Amino acid sequence: MTAPATFALAIAAVVIGLLVGIAVGRSGLARRRTGARGPTAAELLDRFMRSSNNGVLILNRFGDLVLHNRRAEALGLVRQNQADVRARKAAEQVVDTDEATEIDLSPLAVRGRGPQAVLGEVRPLGDGFTVVEAVDHSDAVRLEATRRDFVANVSHELKTPVGAIALLAEAVLDAADDSDEVRRFSEKILRESTRLGKLVTELIALSRLQGAERLPELTVVDVDTVVAEALGRTRLAAESADIRITTDNVSGLTVEGDRTLLVTALSNLLDNAVAYSQAGSPVSISRKLVDGHVEIAVTDRGIGIAEADQQRVFERFYRADKARSRATGGTGLGLAIVKHVAANHGGDVRLWSSPGVGSTFTLRIPAHQGTDDQPVGEVPAAVSPAAPEATGRPGPGSSGEQRTAAAVAQESTRGGVS
Repeated sequence: MTAPATFALAIAAVVIGLLVGIAVGRSGLARRRTGARGPTAAELLDRFMRSSNNGVLILNRFGDLVLHNRRAEALGLVRQNQADVRARKAAEQVVDTDEATEIDLSPLAVRGRGPQAVLGEVRPLGDGFTVVEAVDHSDAVRLEATRRDFVANVSHELKTPVGAIALLAEAVLDAADDSDEVRRFSEKILRESTRLGKLVTELIALSRLQGAERLPELTVVDVDTVVAEALGRTRLAAESADIRITTDNVSGLTVEGDRTLLVTALSNLLDNAVAYSQAGSPVSISRKLVDGHVEIAVTDRGIGIAEADQQRVFERFYRADKARSRATGGTGLGLAIVKHVAANHGGDVRLWSSPGVGSTFTLRIPAHQGTDDQPVGEVPAAVSPAAPEATGRPGPGSSGEQRTAAAVAQESTRGGVS
């Protein structure tokens, strides 16, 4: 290659390098300017709306959903990409009057600890568009209801055992020289103080379940382990009453919930079954999966519950048999706790009962997602087979493998039922 050609090639390379450098520099400068400018006002407003703790919906003149955030879905204001009917009607009114209005958007059916008091404000945006902003006041409502109920419960129920203990203490002082009388009154003081302690504990538990206090995080809970732990708690009371508790086969079912609360609820059902059954009569537990819910049924051959009382037994302090409740030391809060535990897990508790035949309490909790919808295990026969057909209500089915409470409780110490 000649010297002139080499020189020309070198000049061309230098020119191309300069052009590439200028292009890269301009590109970097443009990126820096864009980065310095940041998001636009519209983008920031969109981010604000989507991150807002209030539910926000924007509707057009036809009531169609234009924009909404996730909080609106959580409050139940948007379902299947459709705005709540109440919000749409209010939006139509606001478009006609061009004046803002407030509206109650509380869920018509409250499940668990979901929103129960939602207040919305509908404002015009012009050109037929409206915005609905909803605020959740559920915590404040629950807190006020809890405070009111707790004061009423304490003033109504605690004064009885407290008064009894005071009178018995005076009796002990008056009978200080009589050792037999001192012993007799001291035993009564012990019983009343034990009942008072149990009453306070259950009142606190019920207040937490009803109130605004946040529940523990739900985890996957093994139903068989819950049954085993509940049986372990009830074993001594059942043995003292000469009552044999049997269970069906191991189920392998799971639910999403709090294990401690579920064990407490099932223990309360077992305690009731033992307390209201005659000595020597059987009590059974069954587990099965029905329509996406795990059903844990506790069946007894006890005194039963009259139909007029069946709707009220879940009320606080309601006792269908007041004399027997006093004899067993019941507080009247056990079934109320069961009801609230079930509700806080998105489930419910159902009752079948017939006086003189027995009762079946069924705790229904949504199954853990992914569980196959197949009945598992069989229910031991614990009441008259004709009773369910006669009433048309759910009752125990055919007999399956039965195991005693002592055996299951022993297995629970090894980490669950096997």
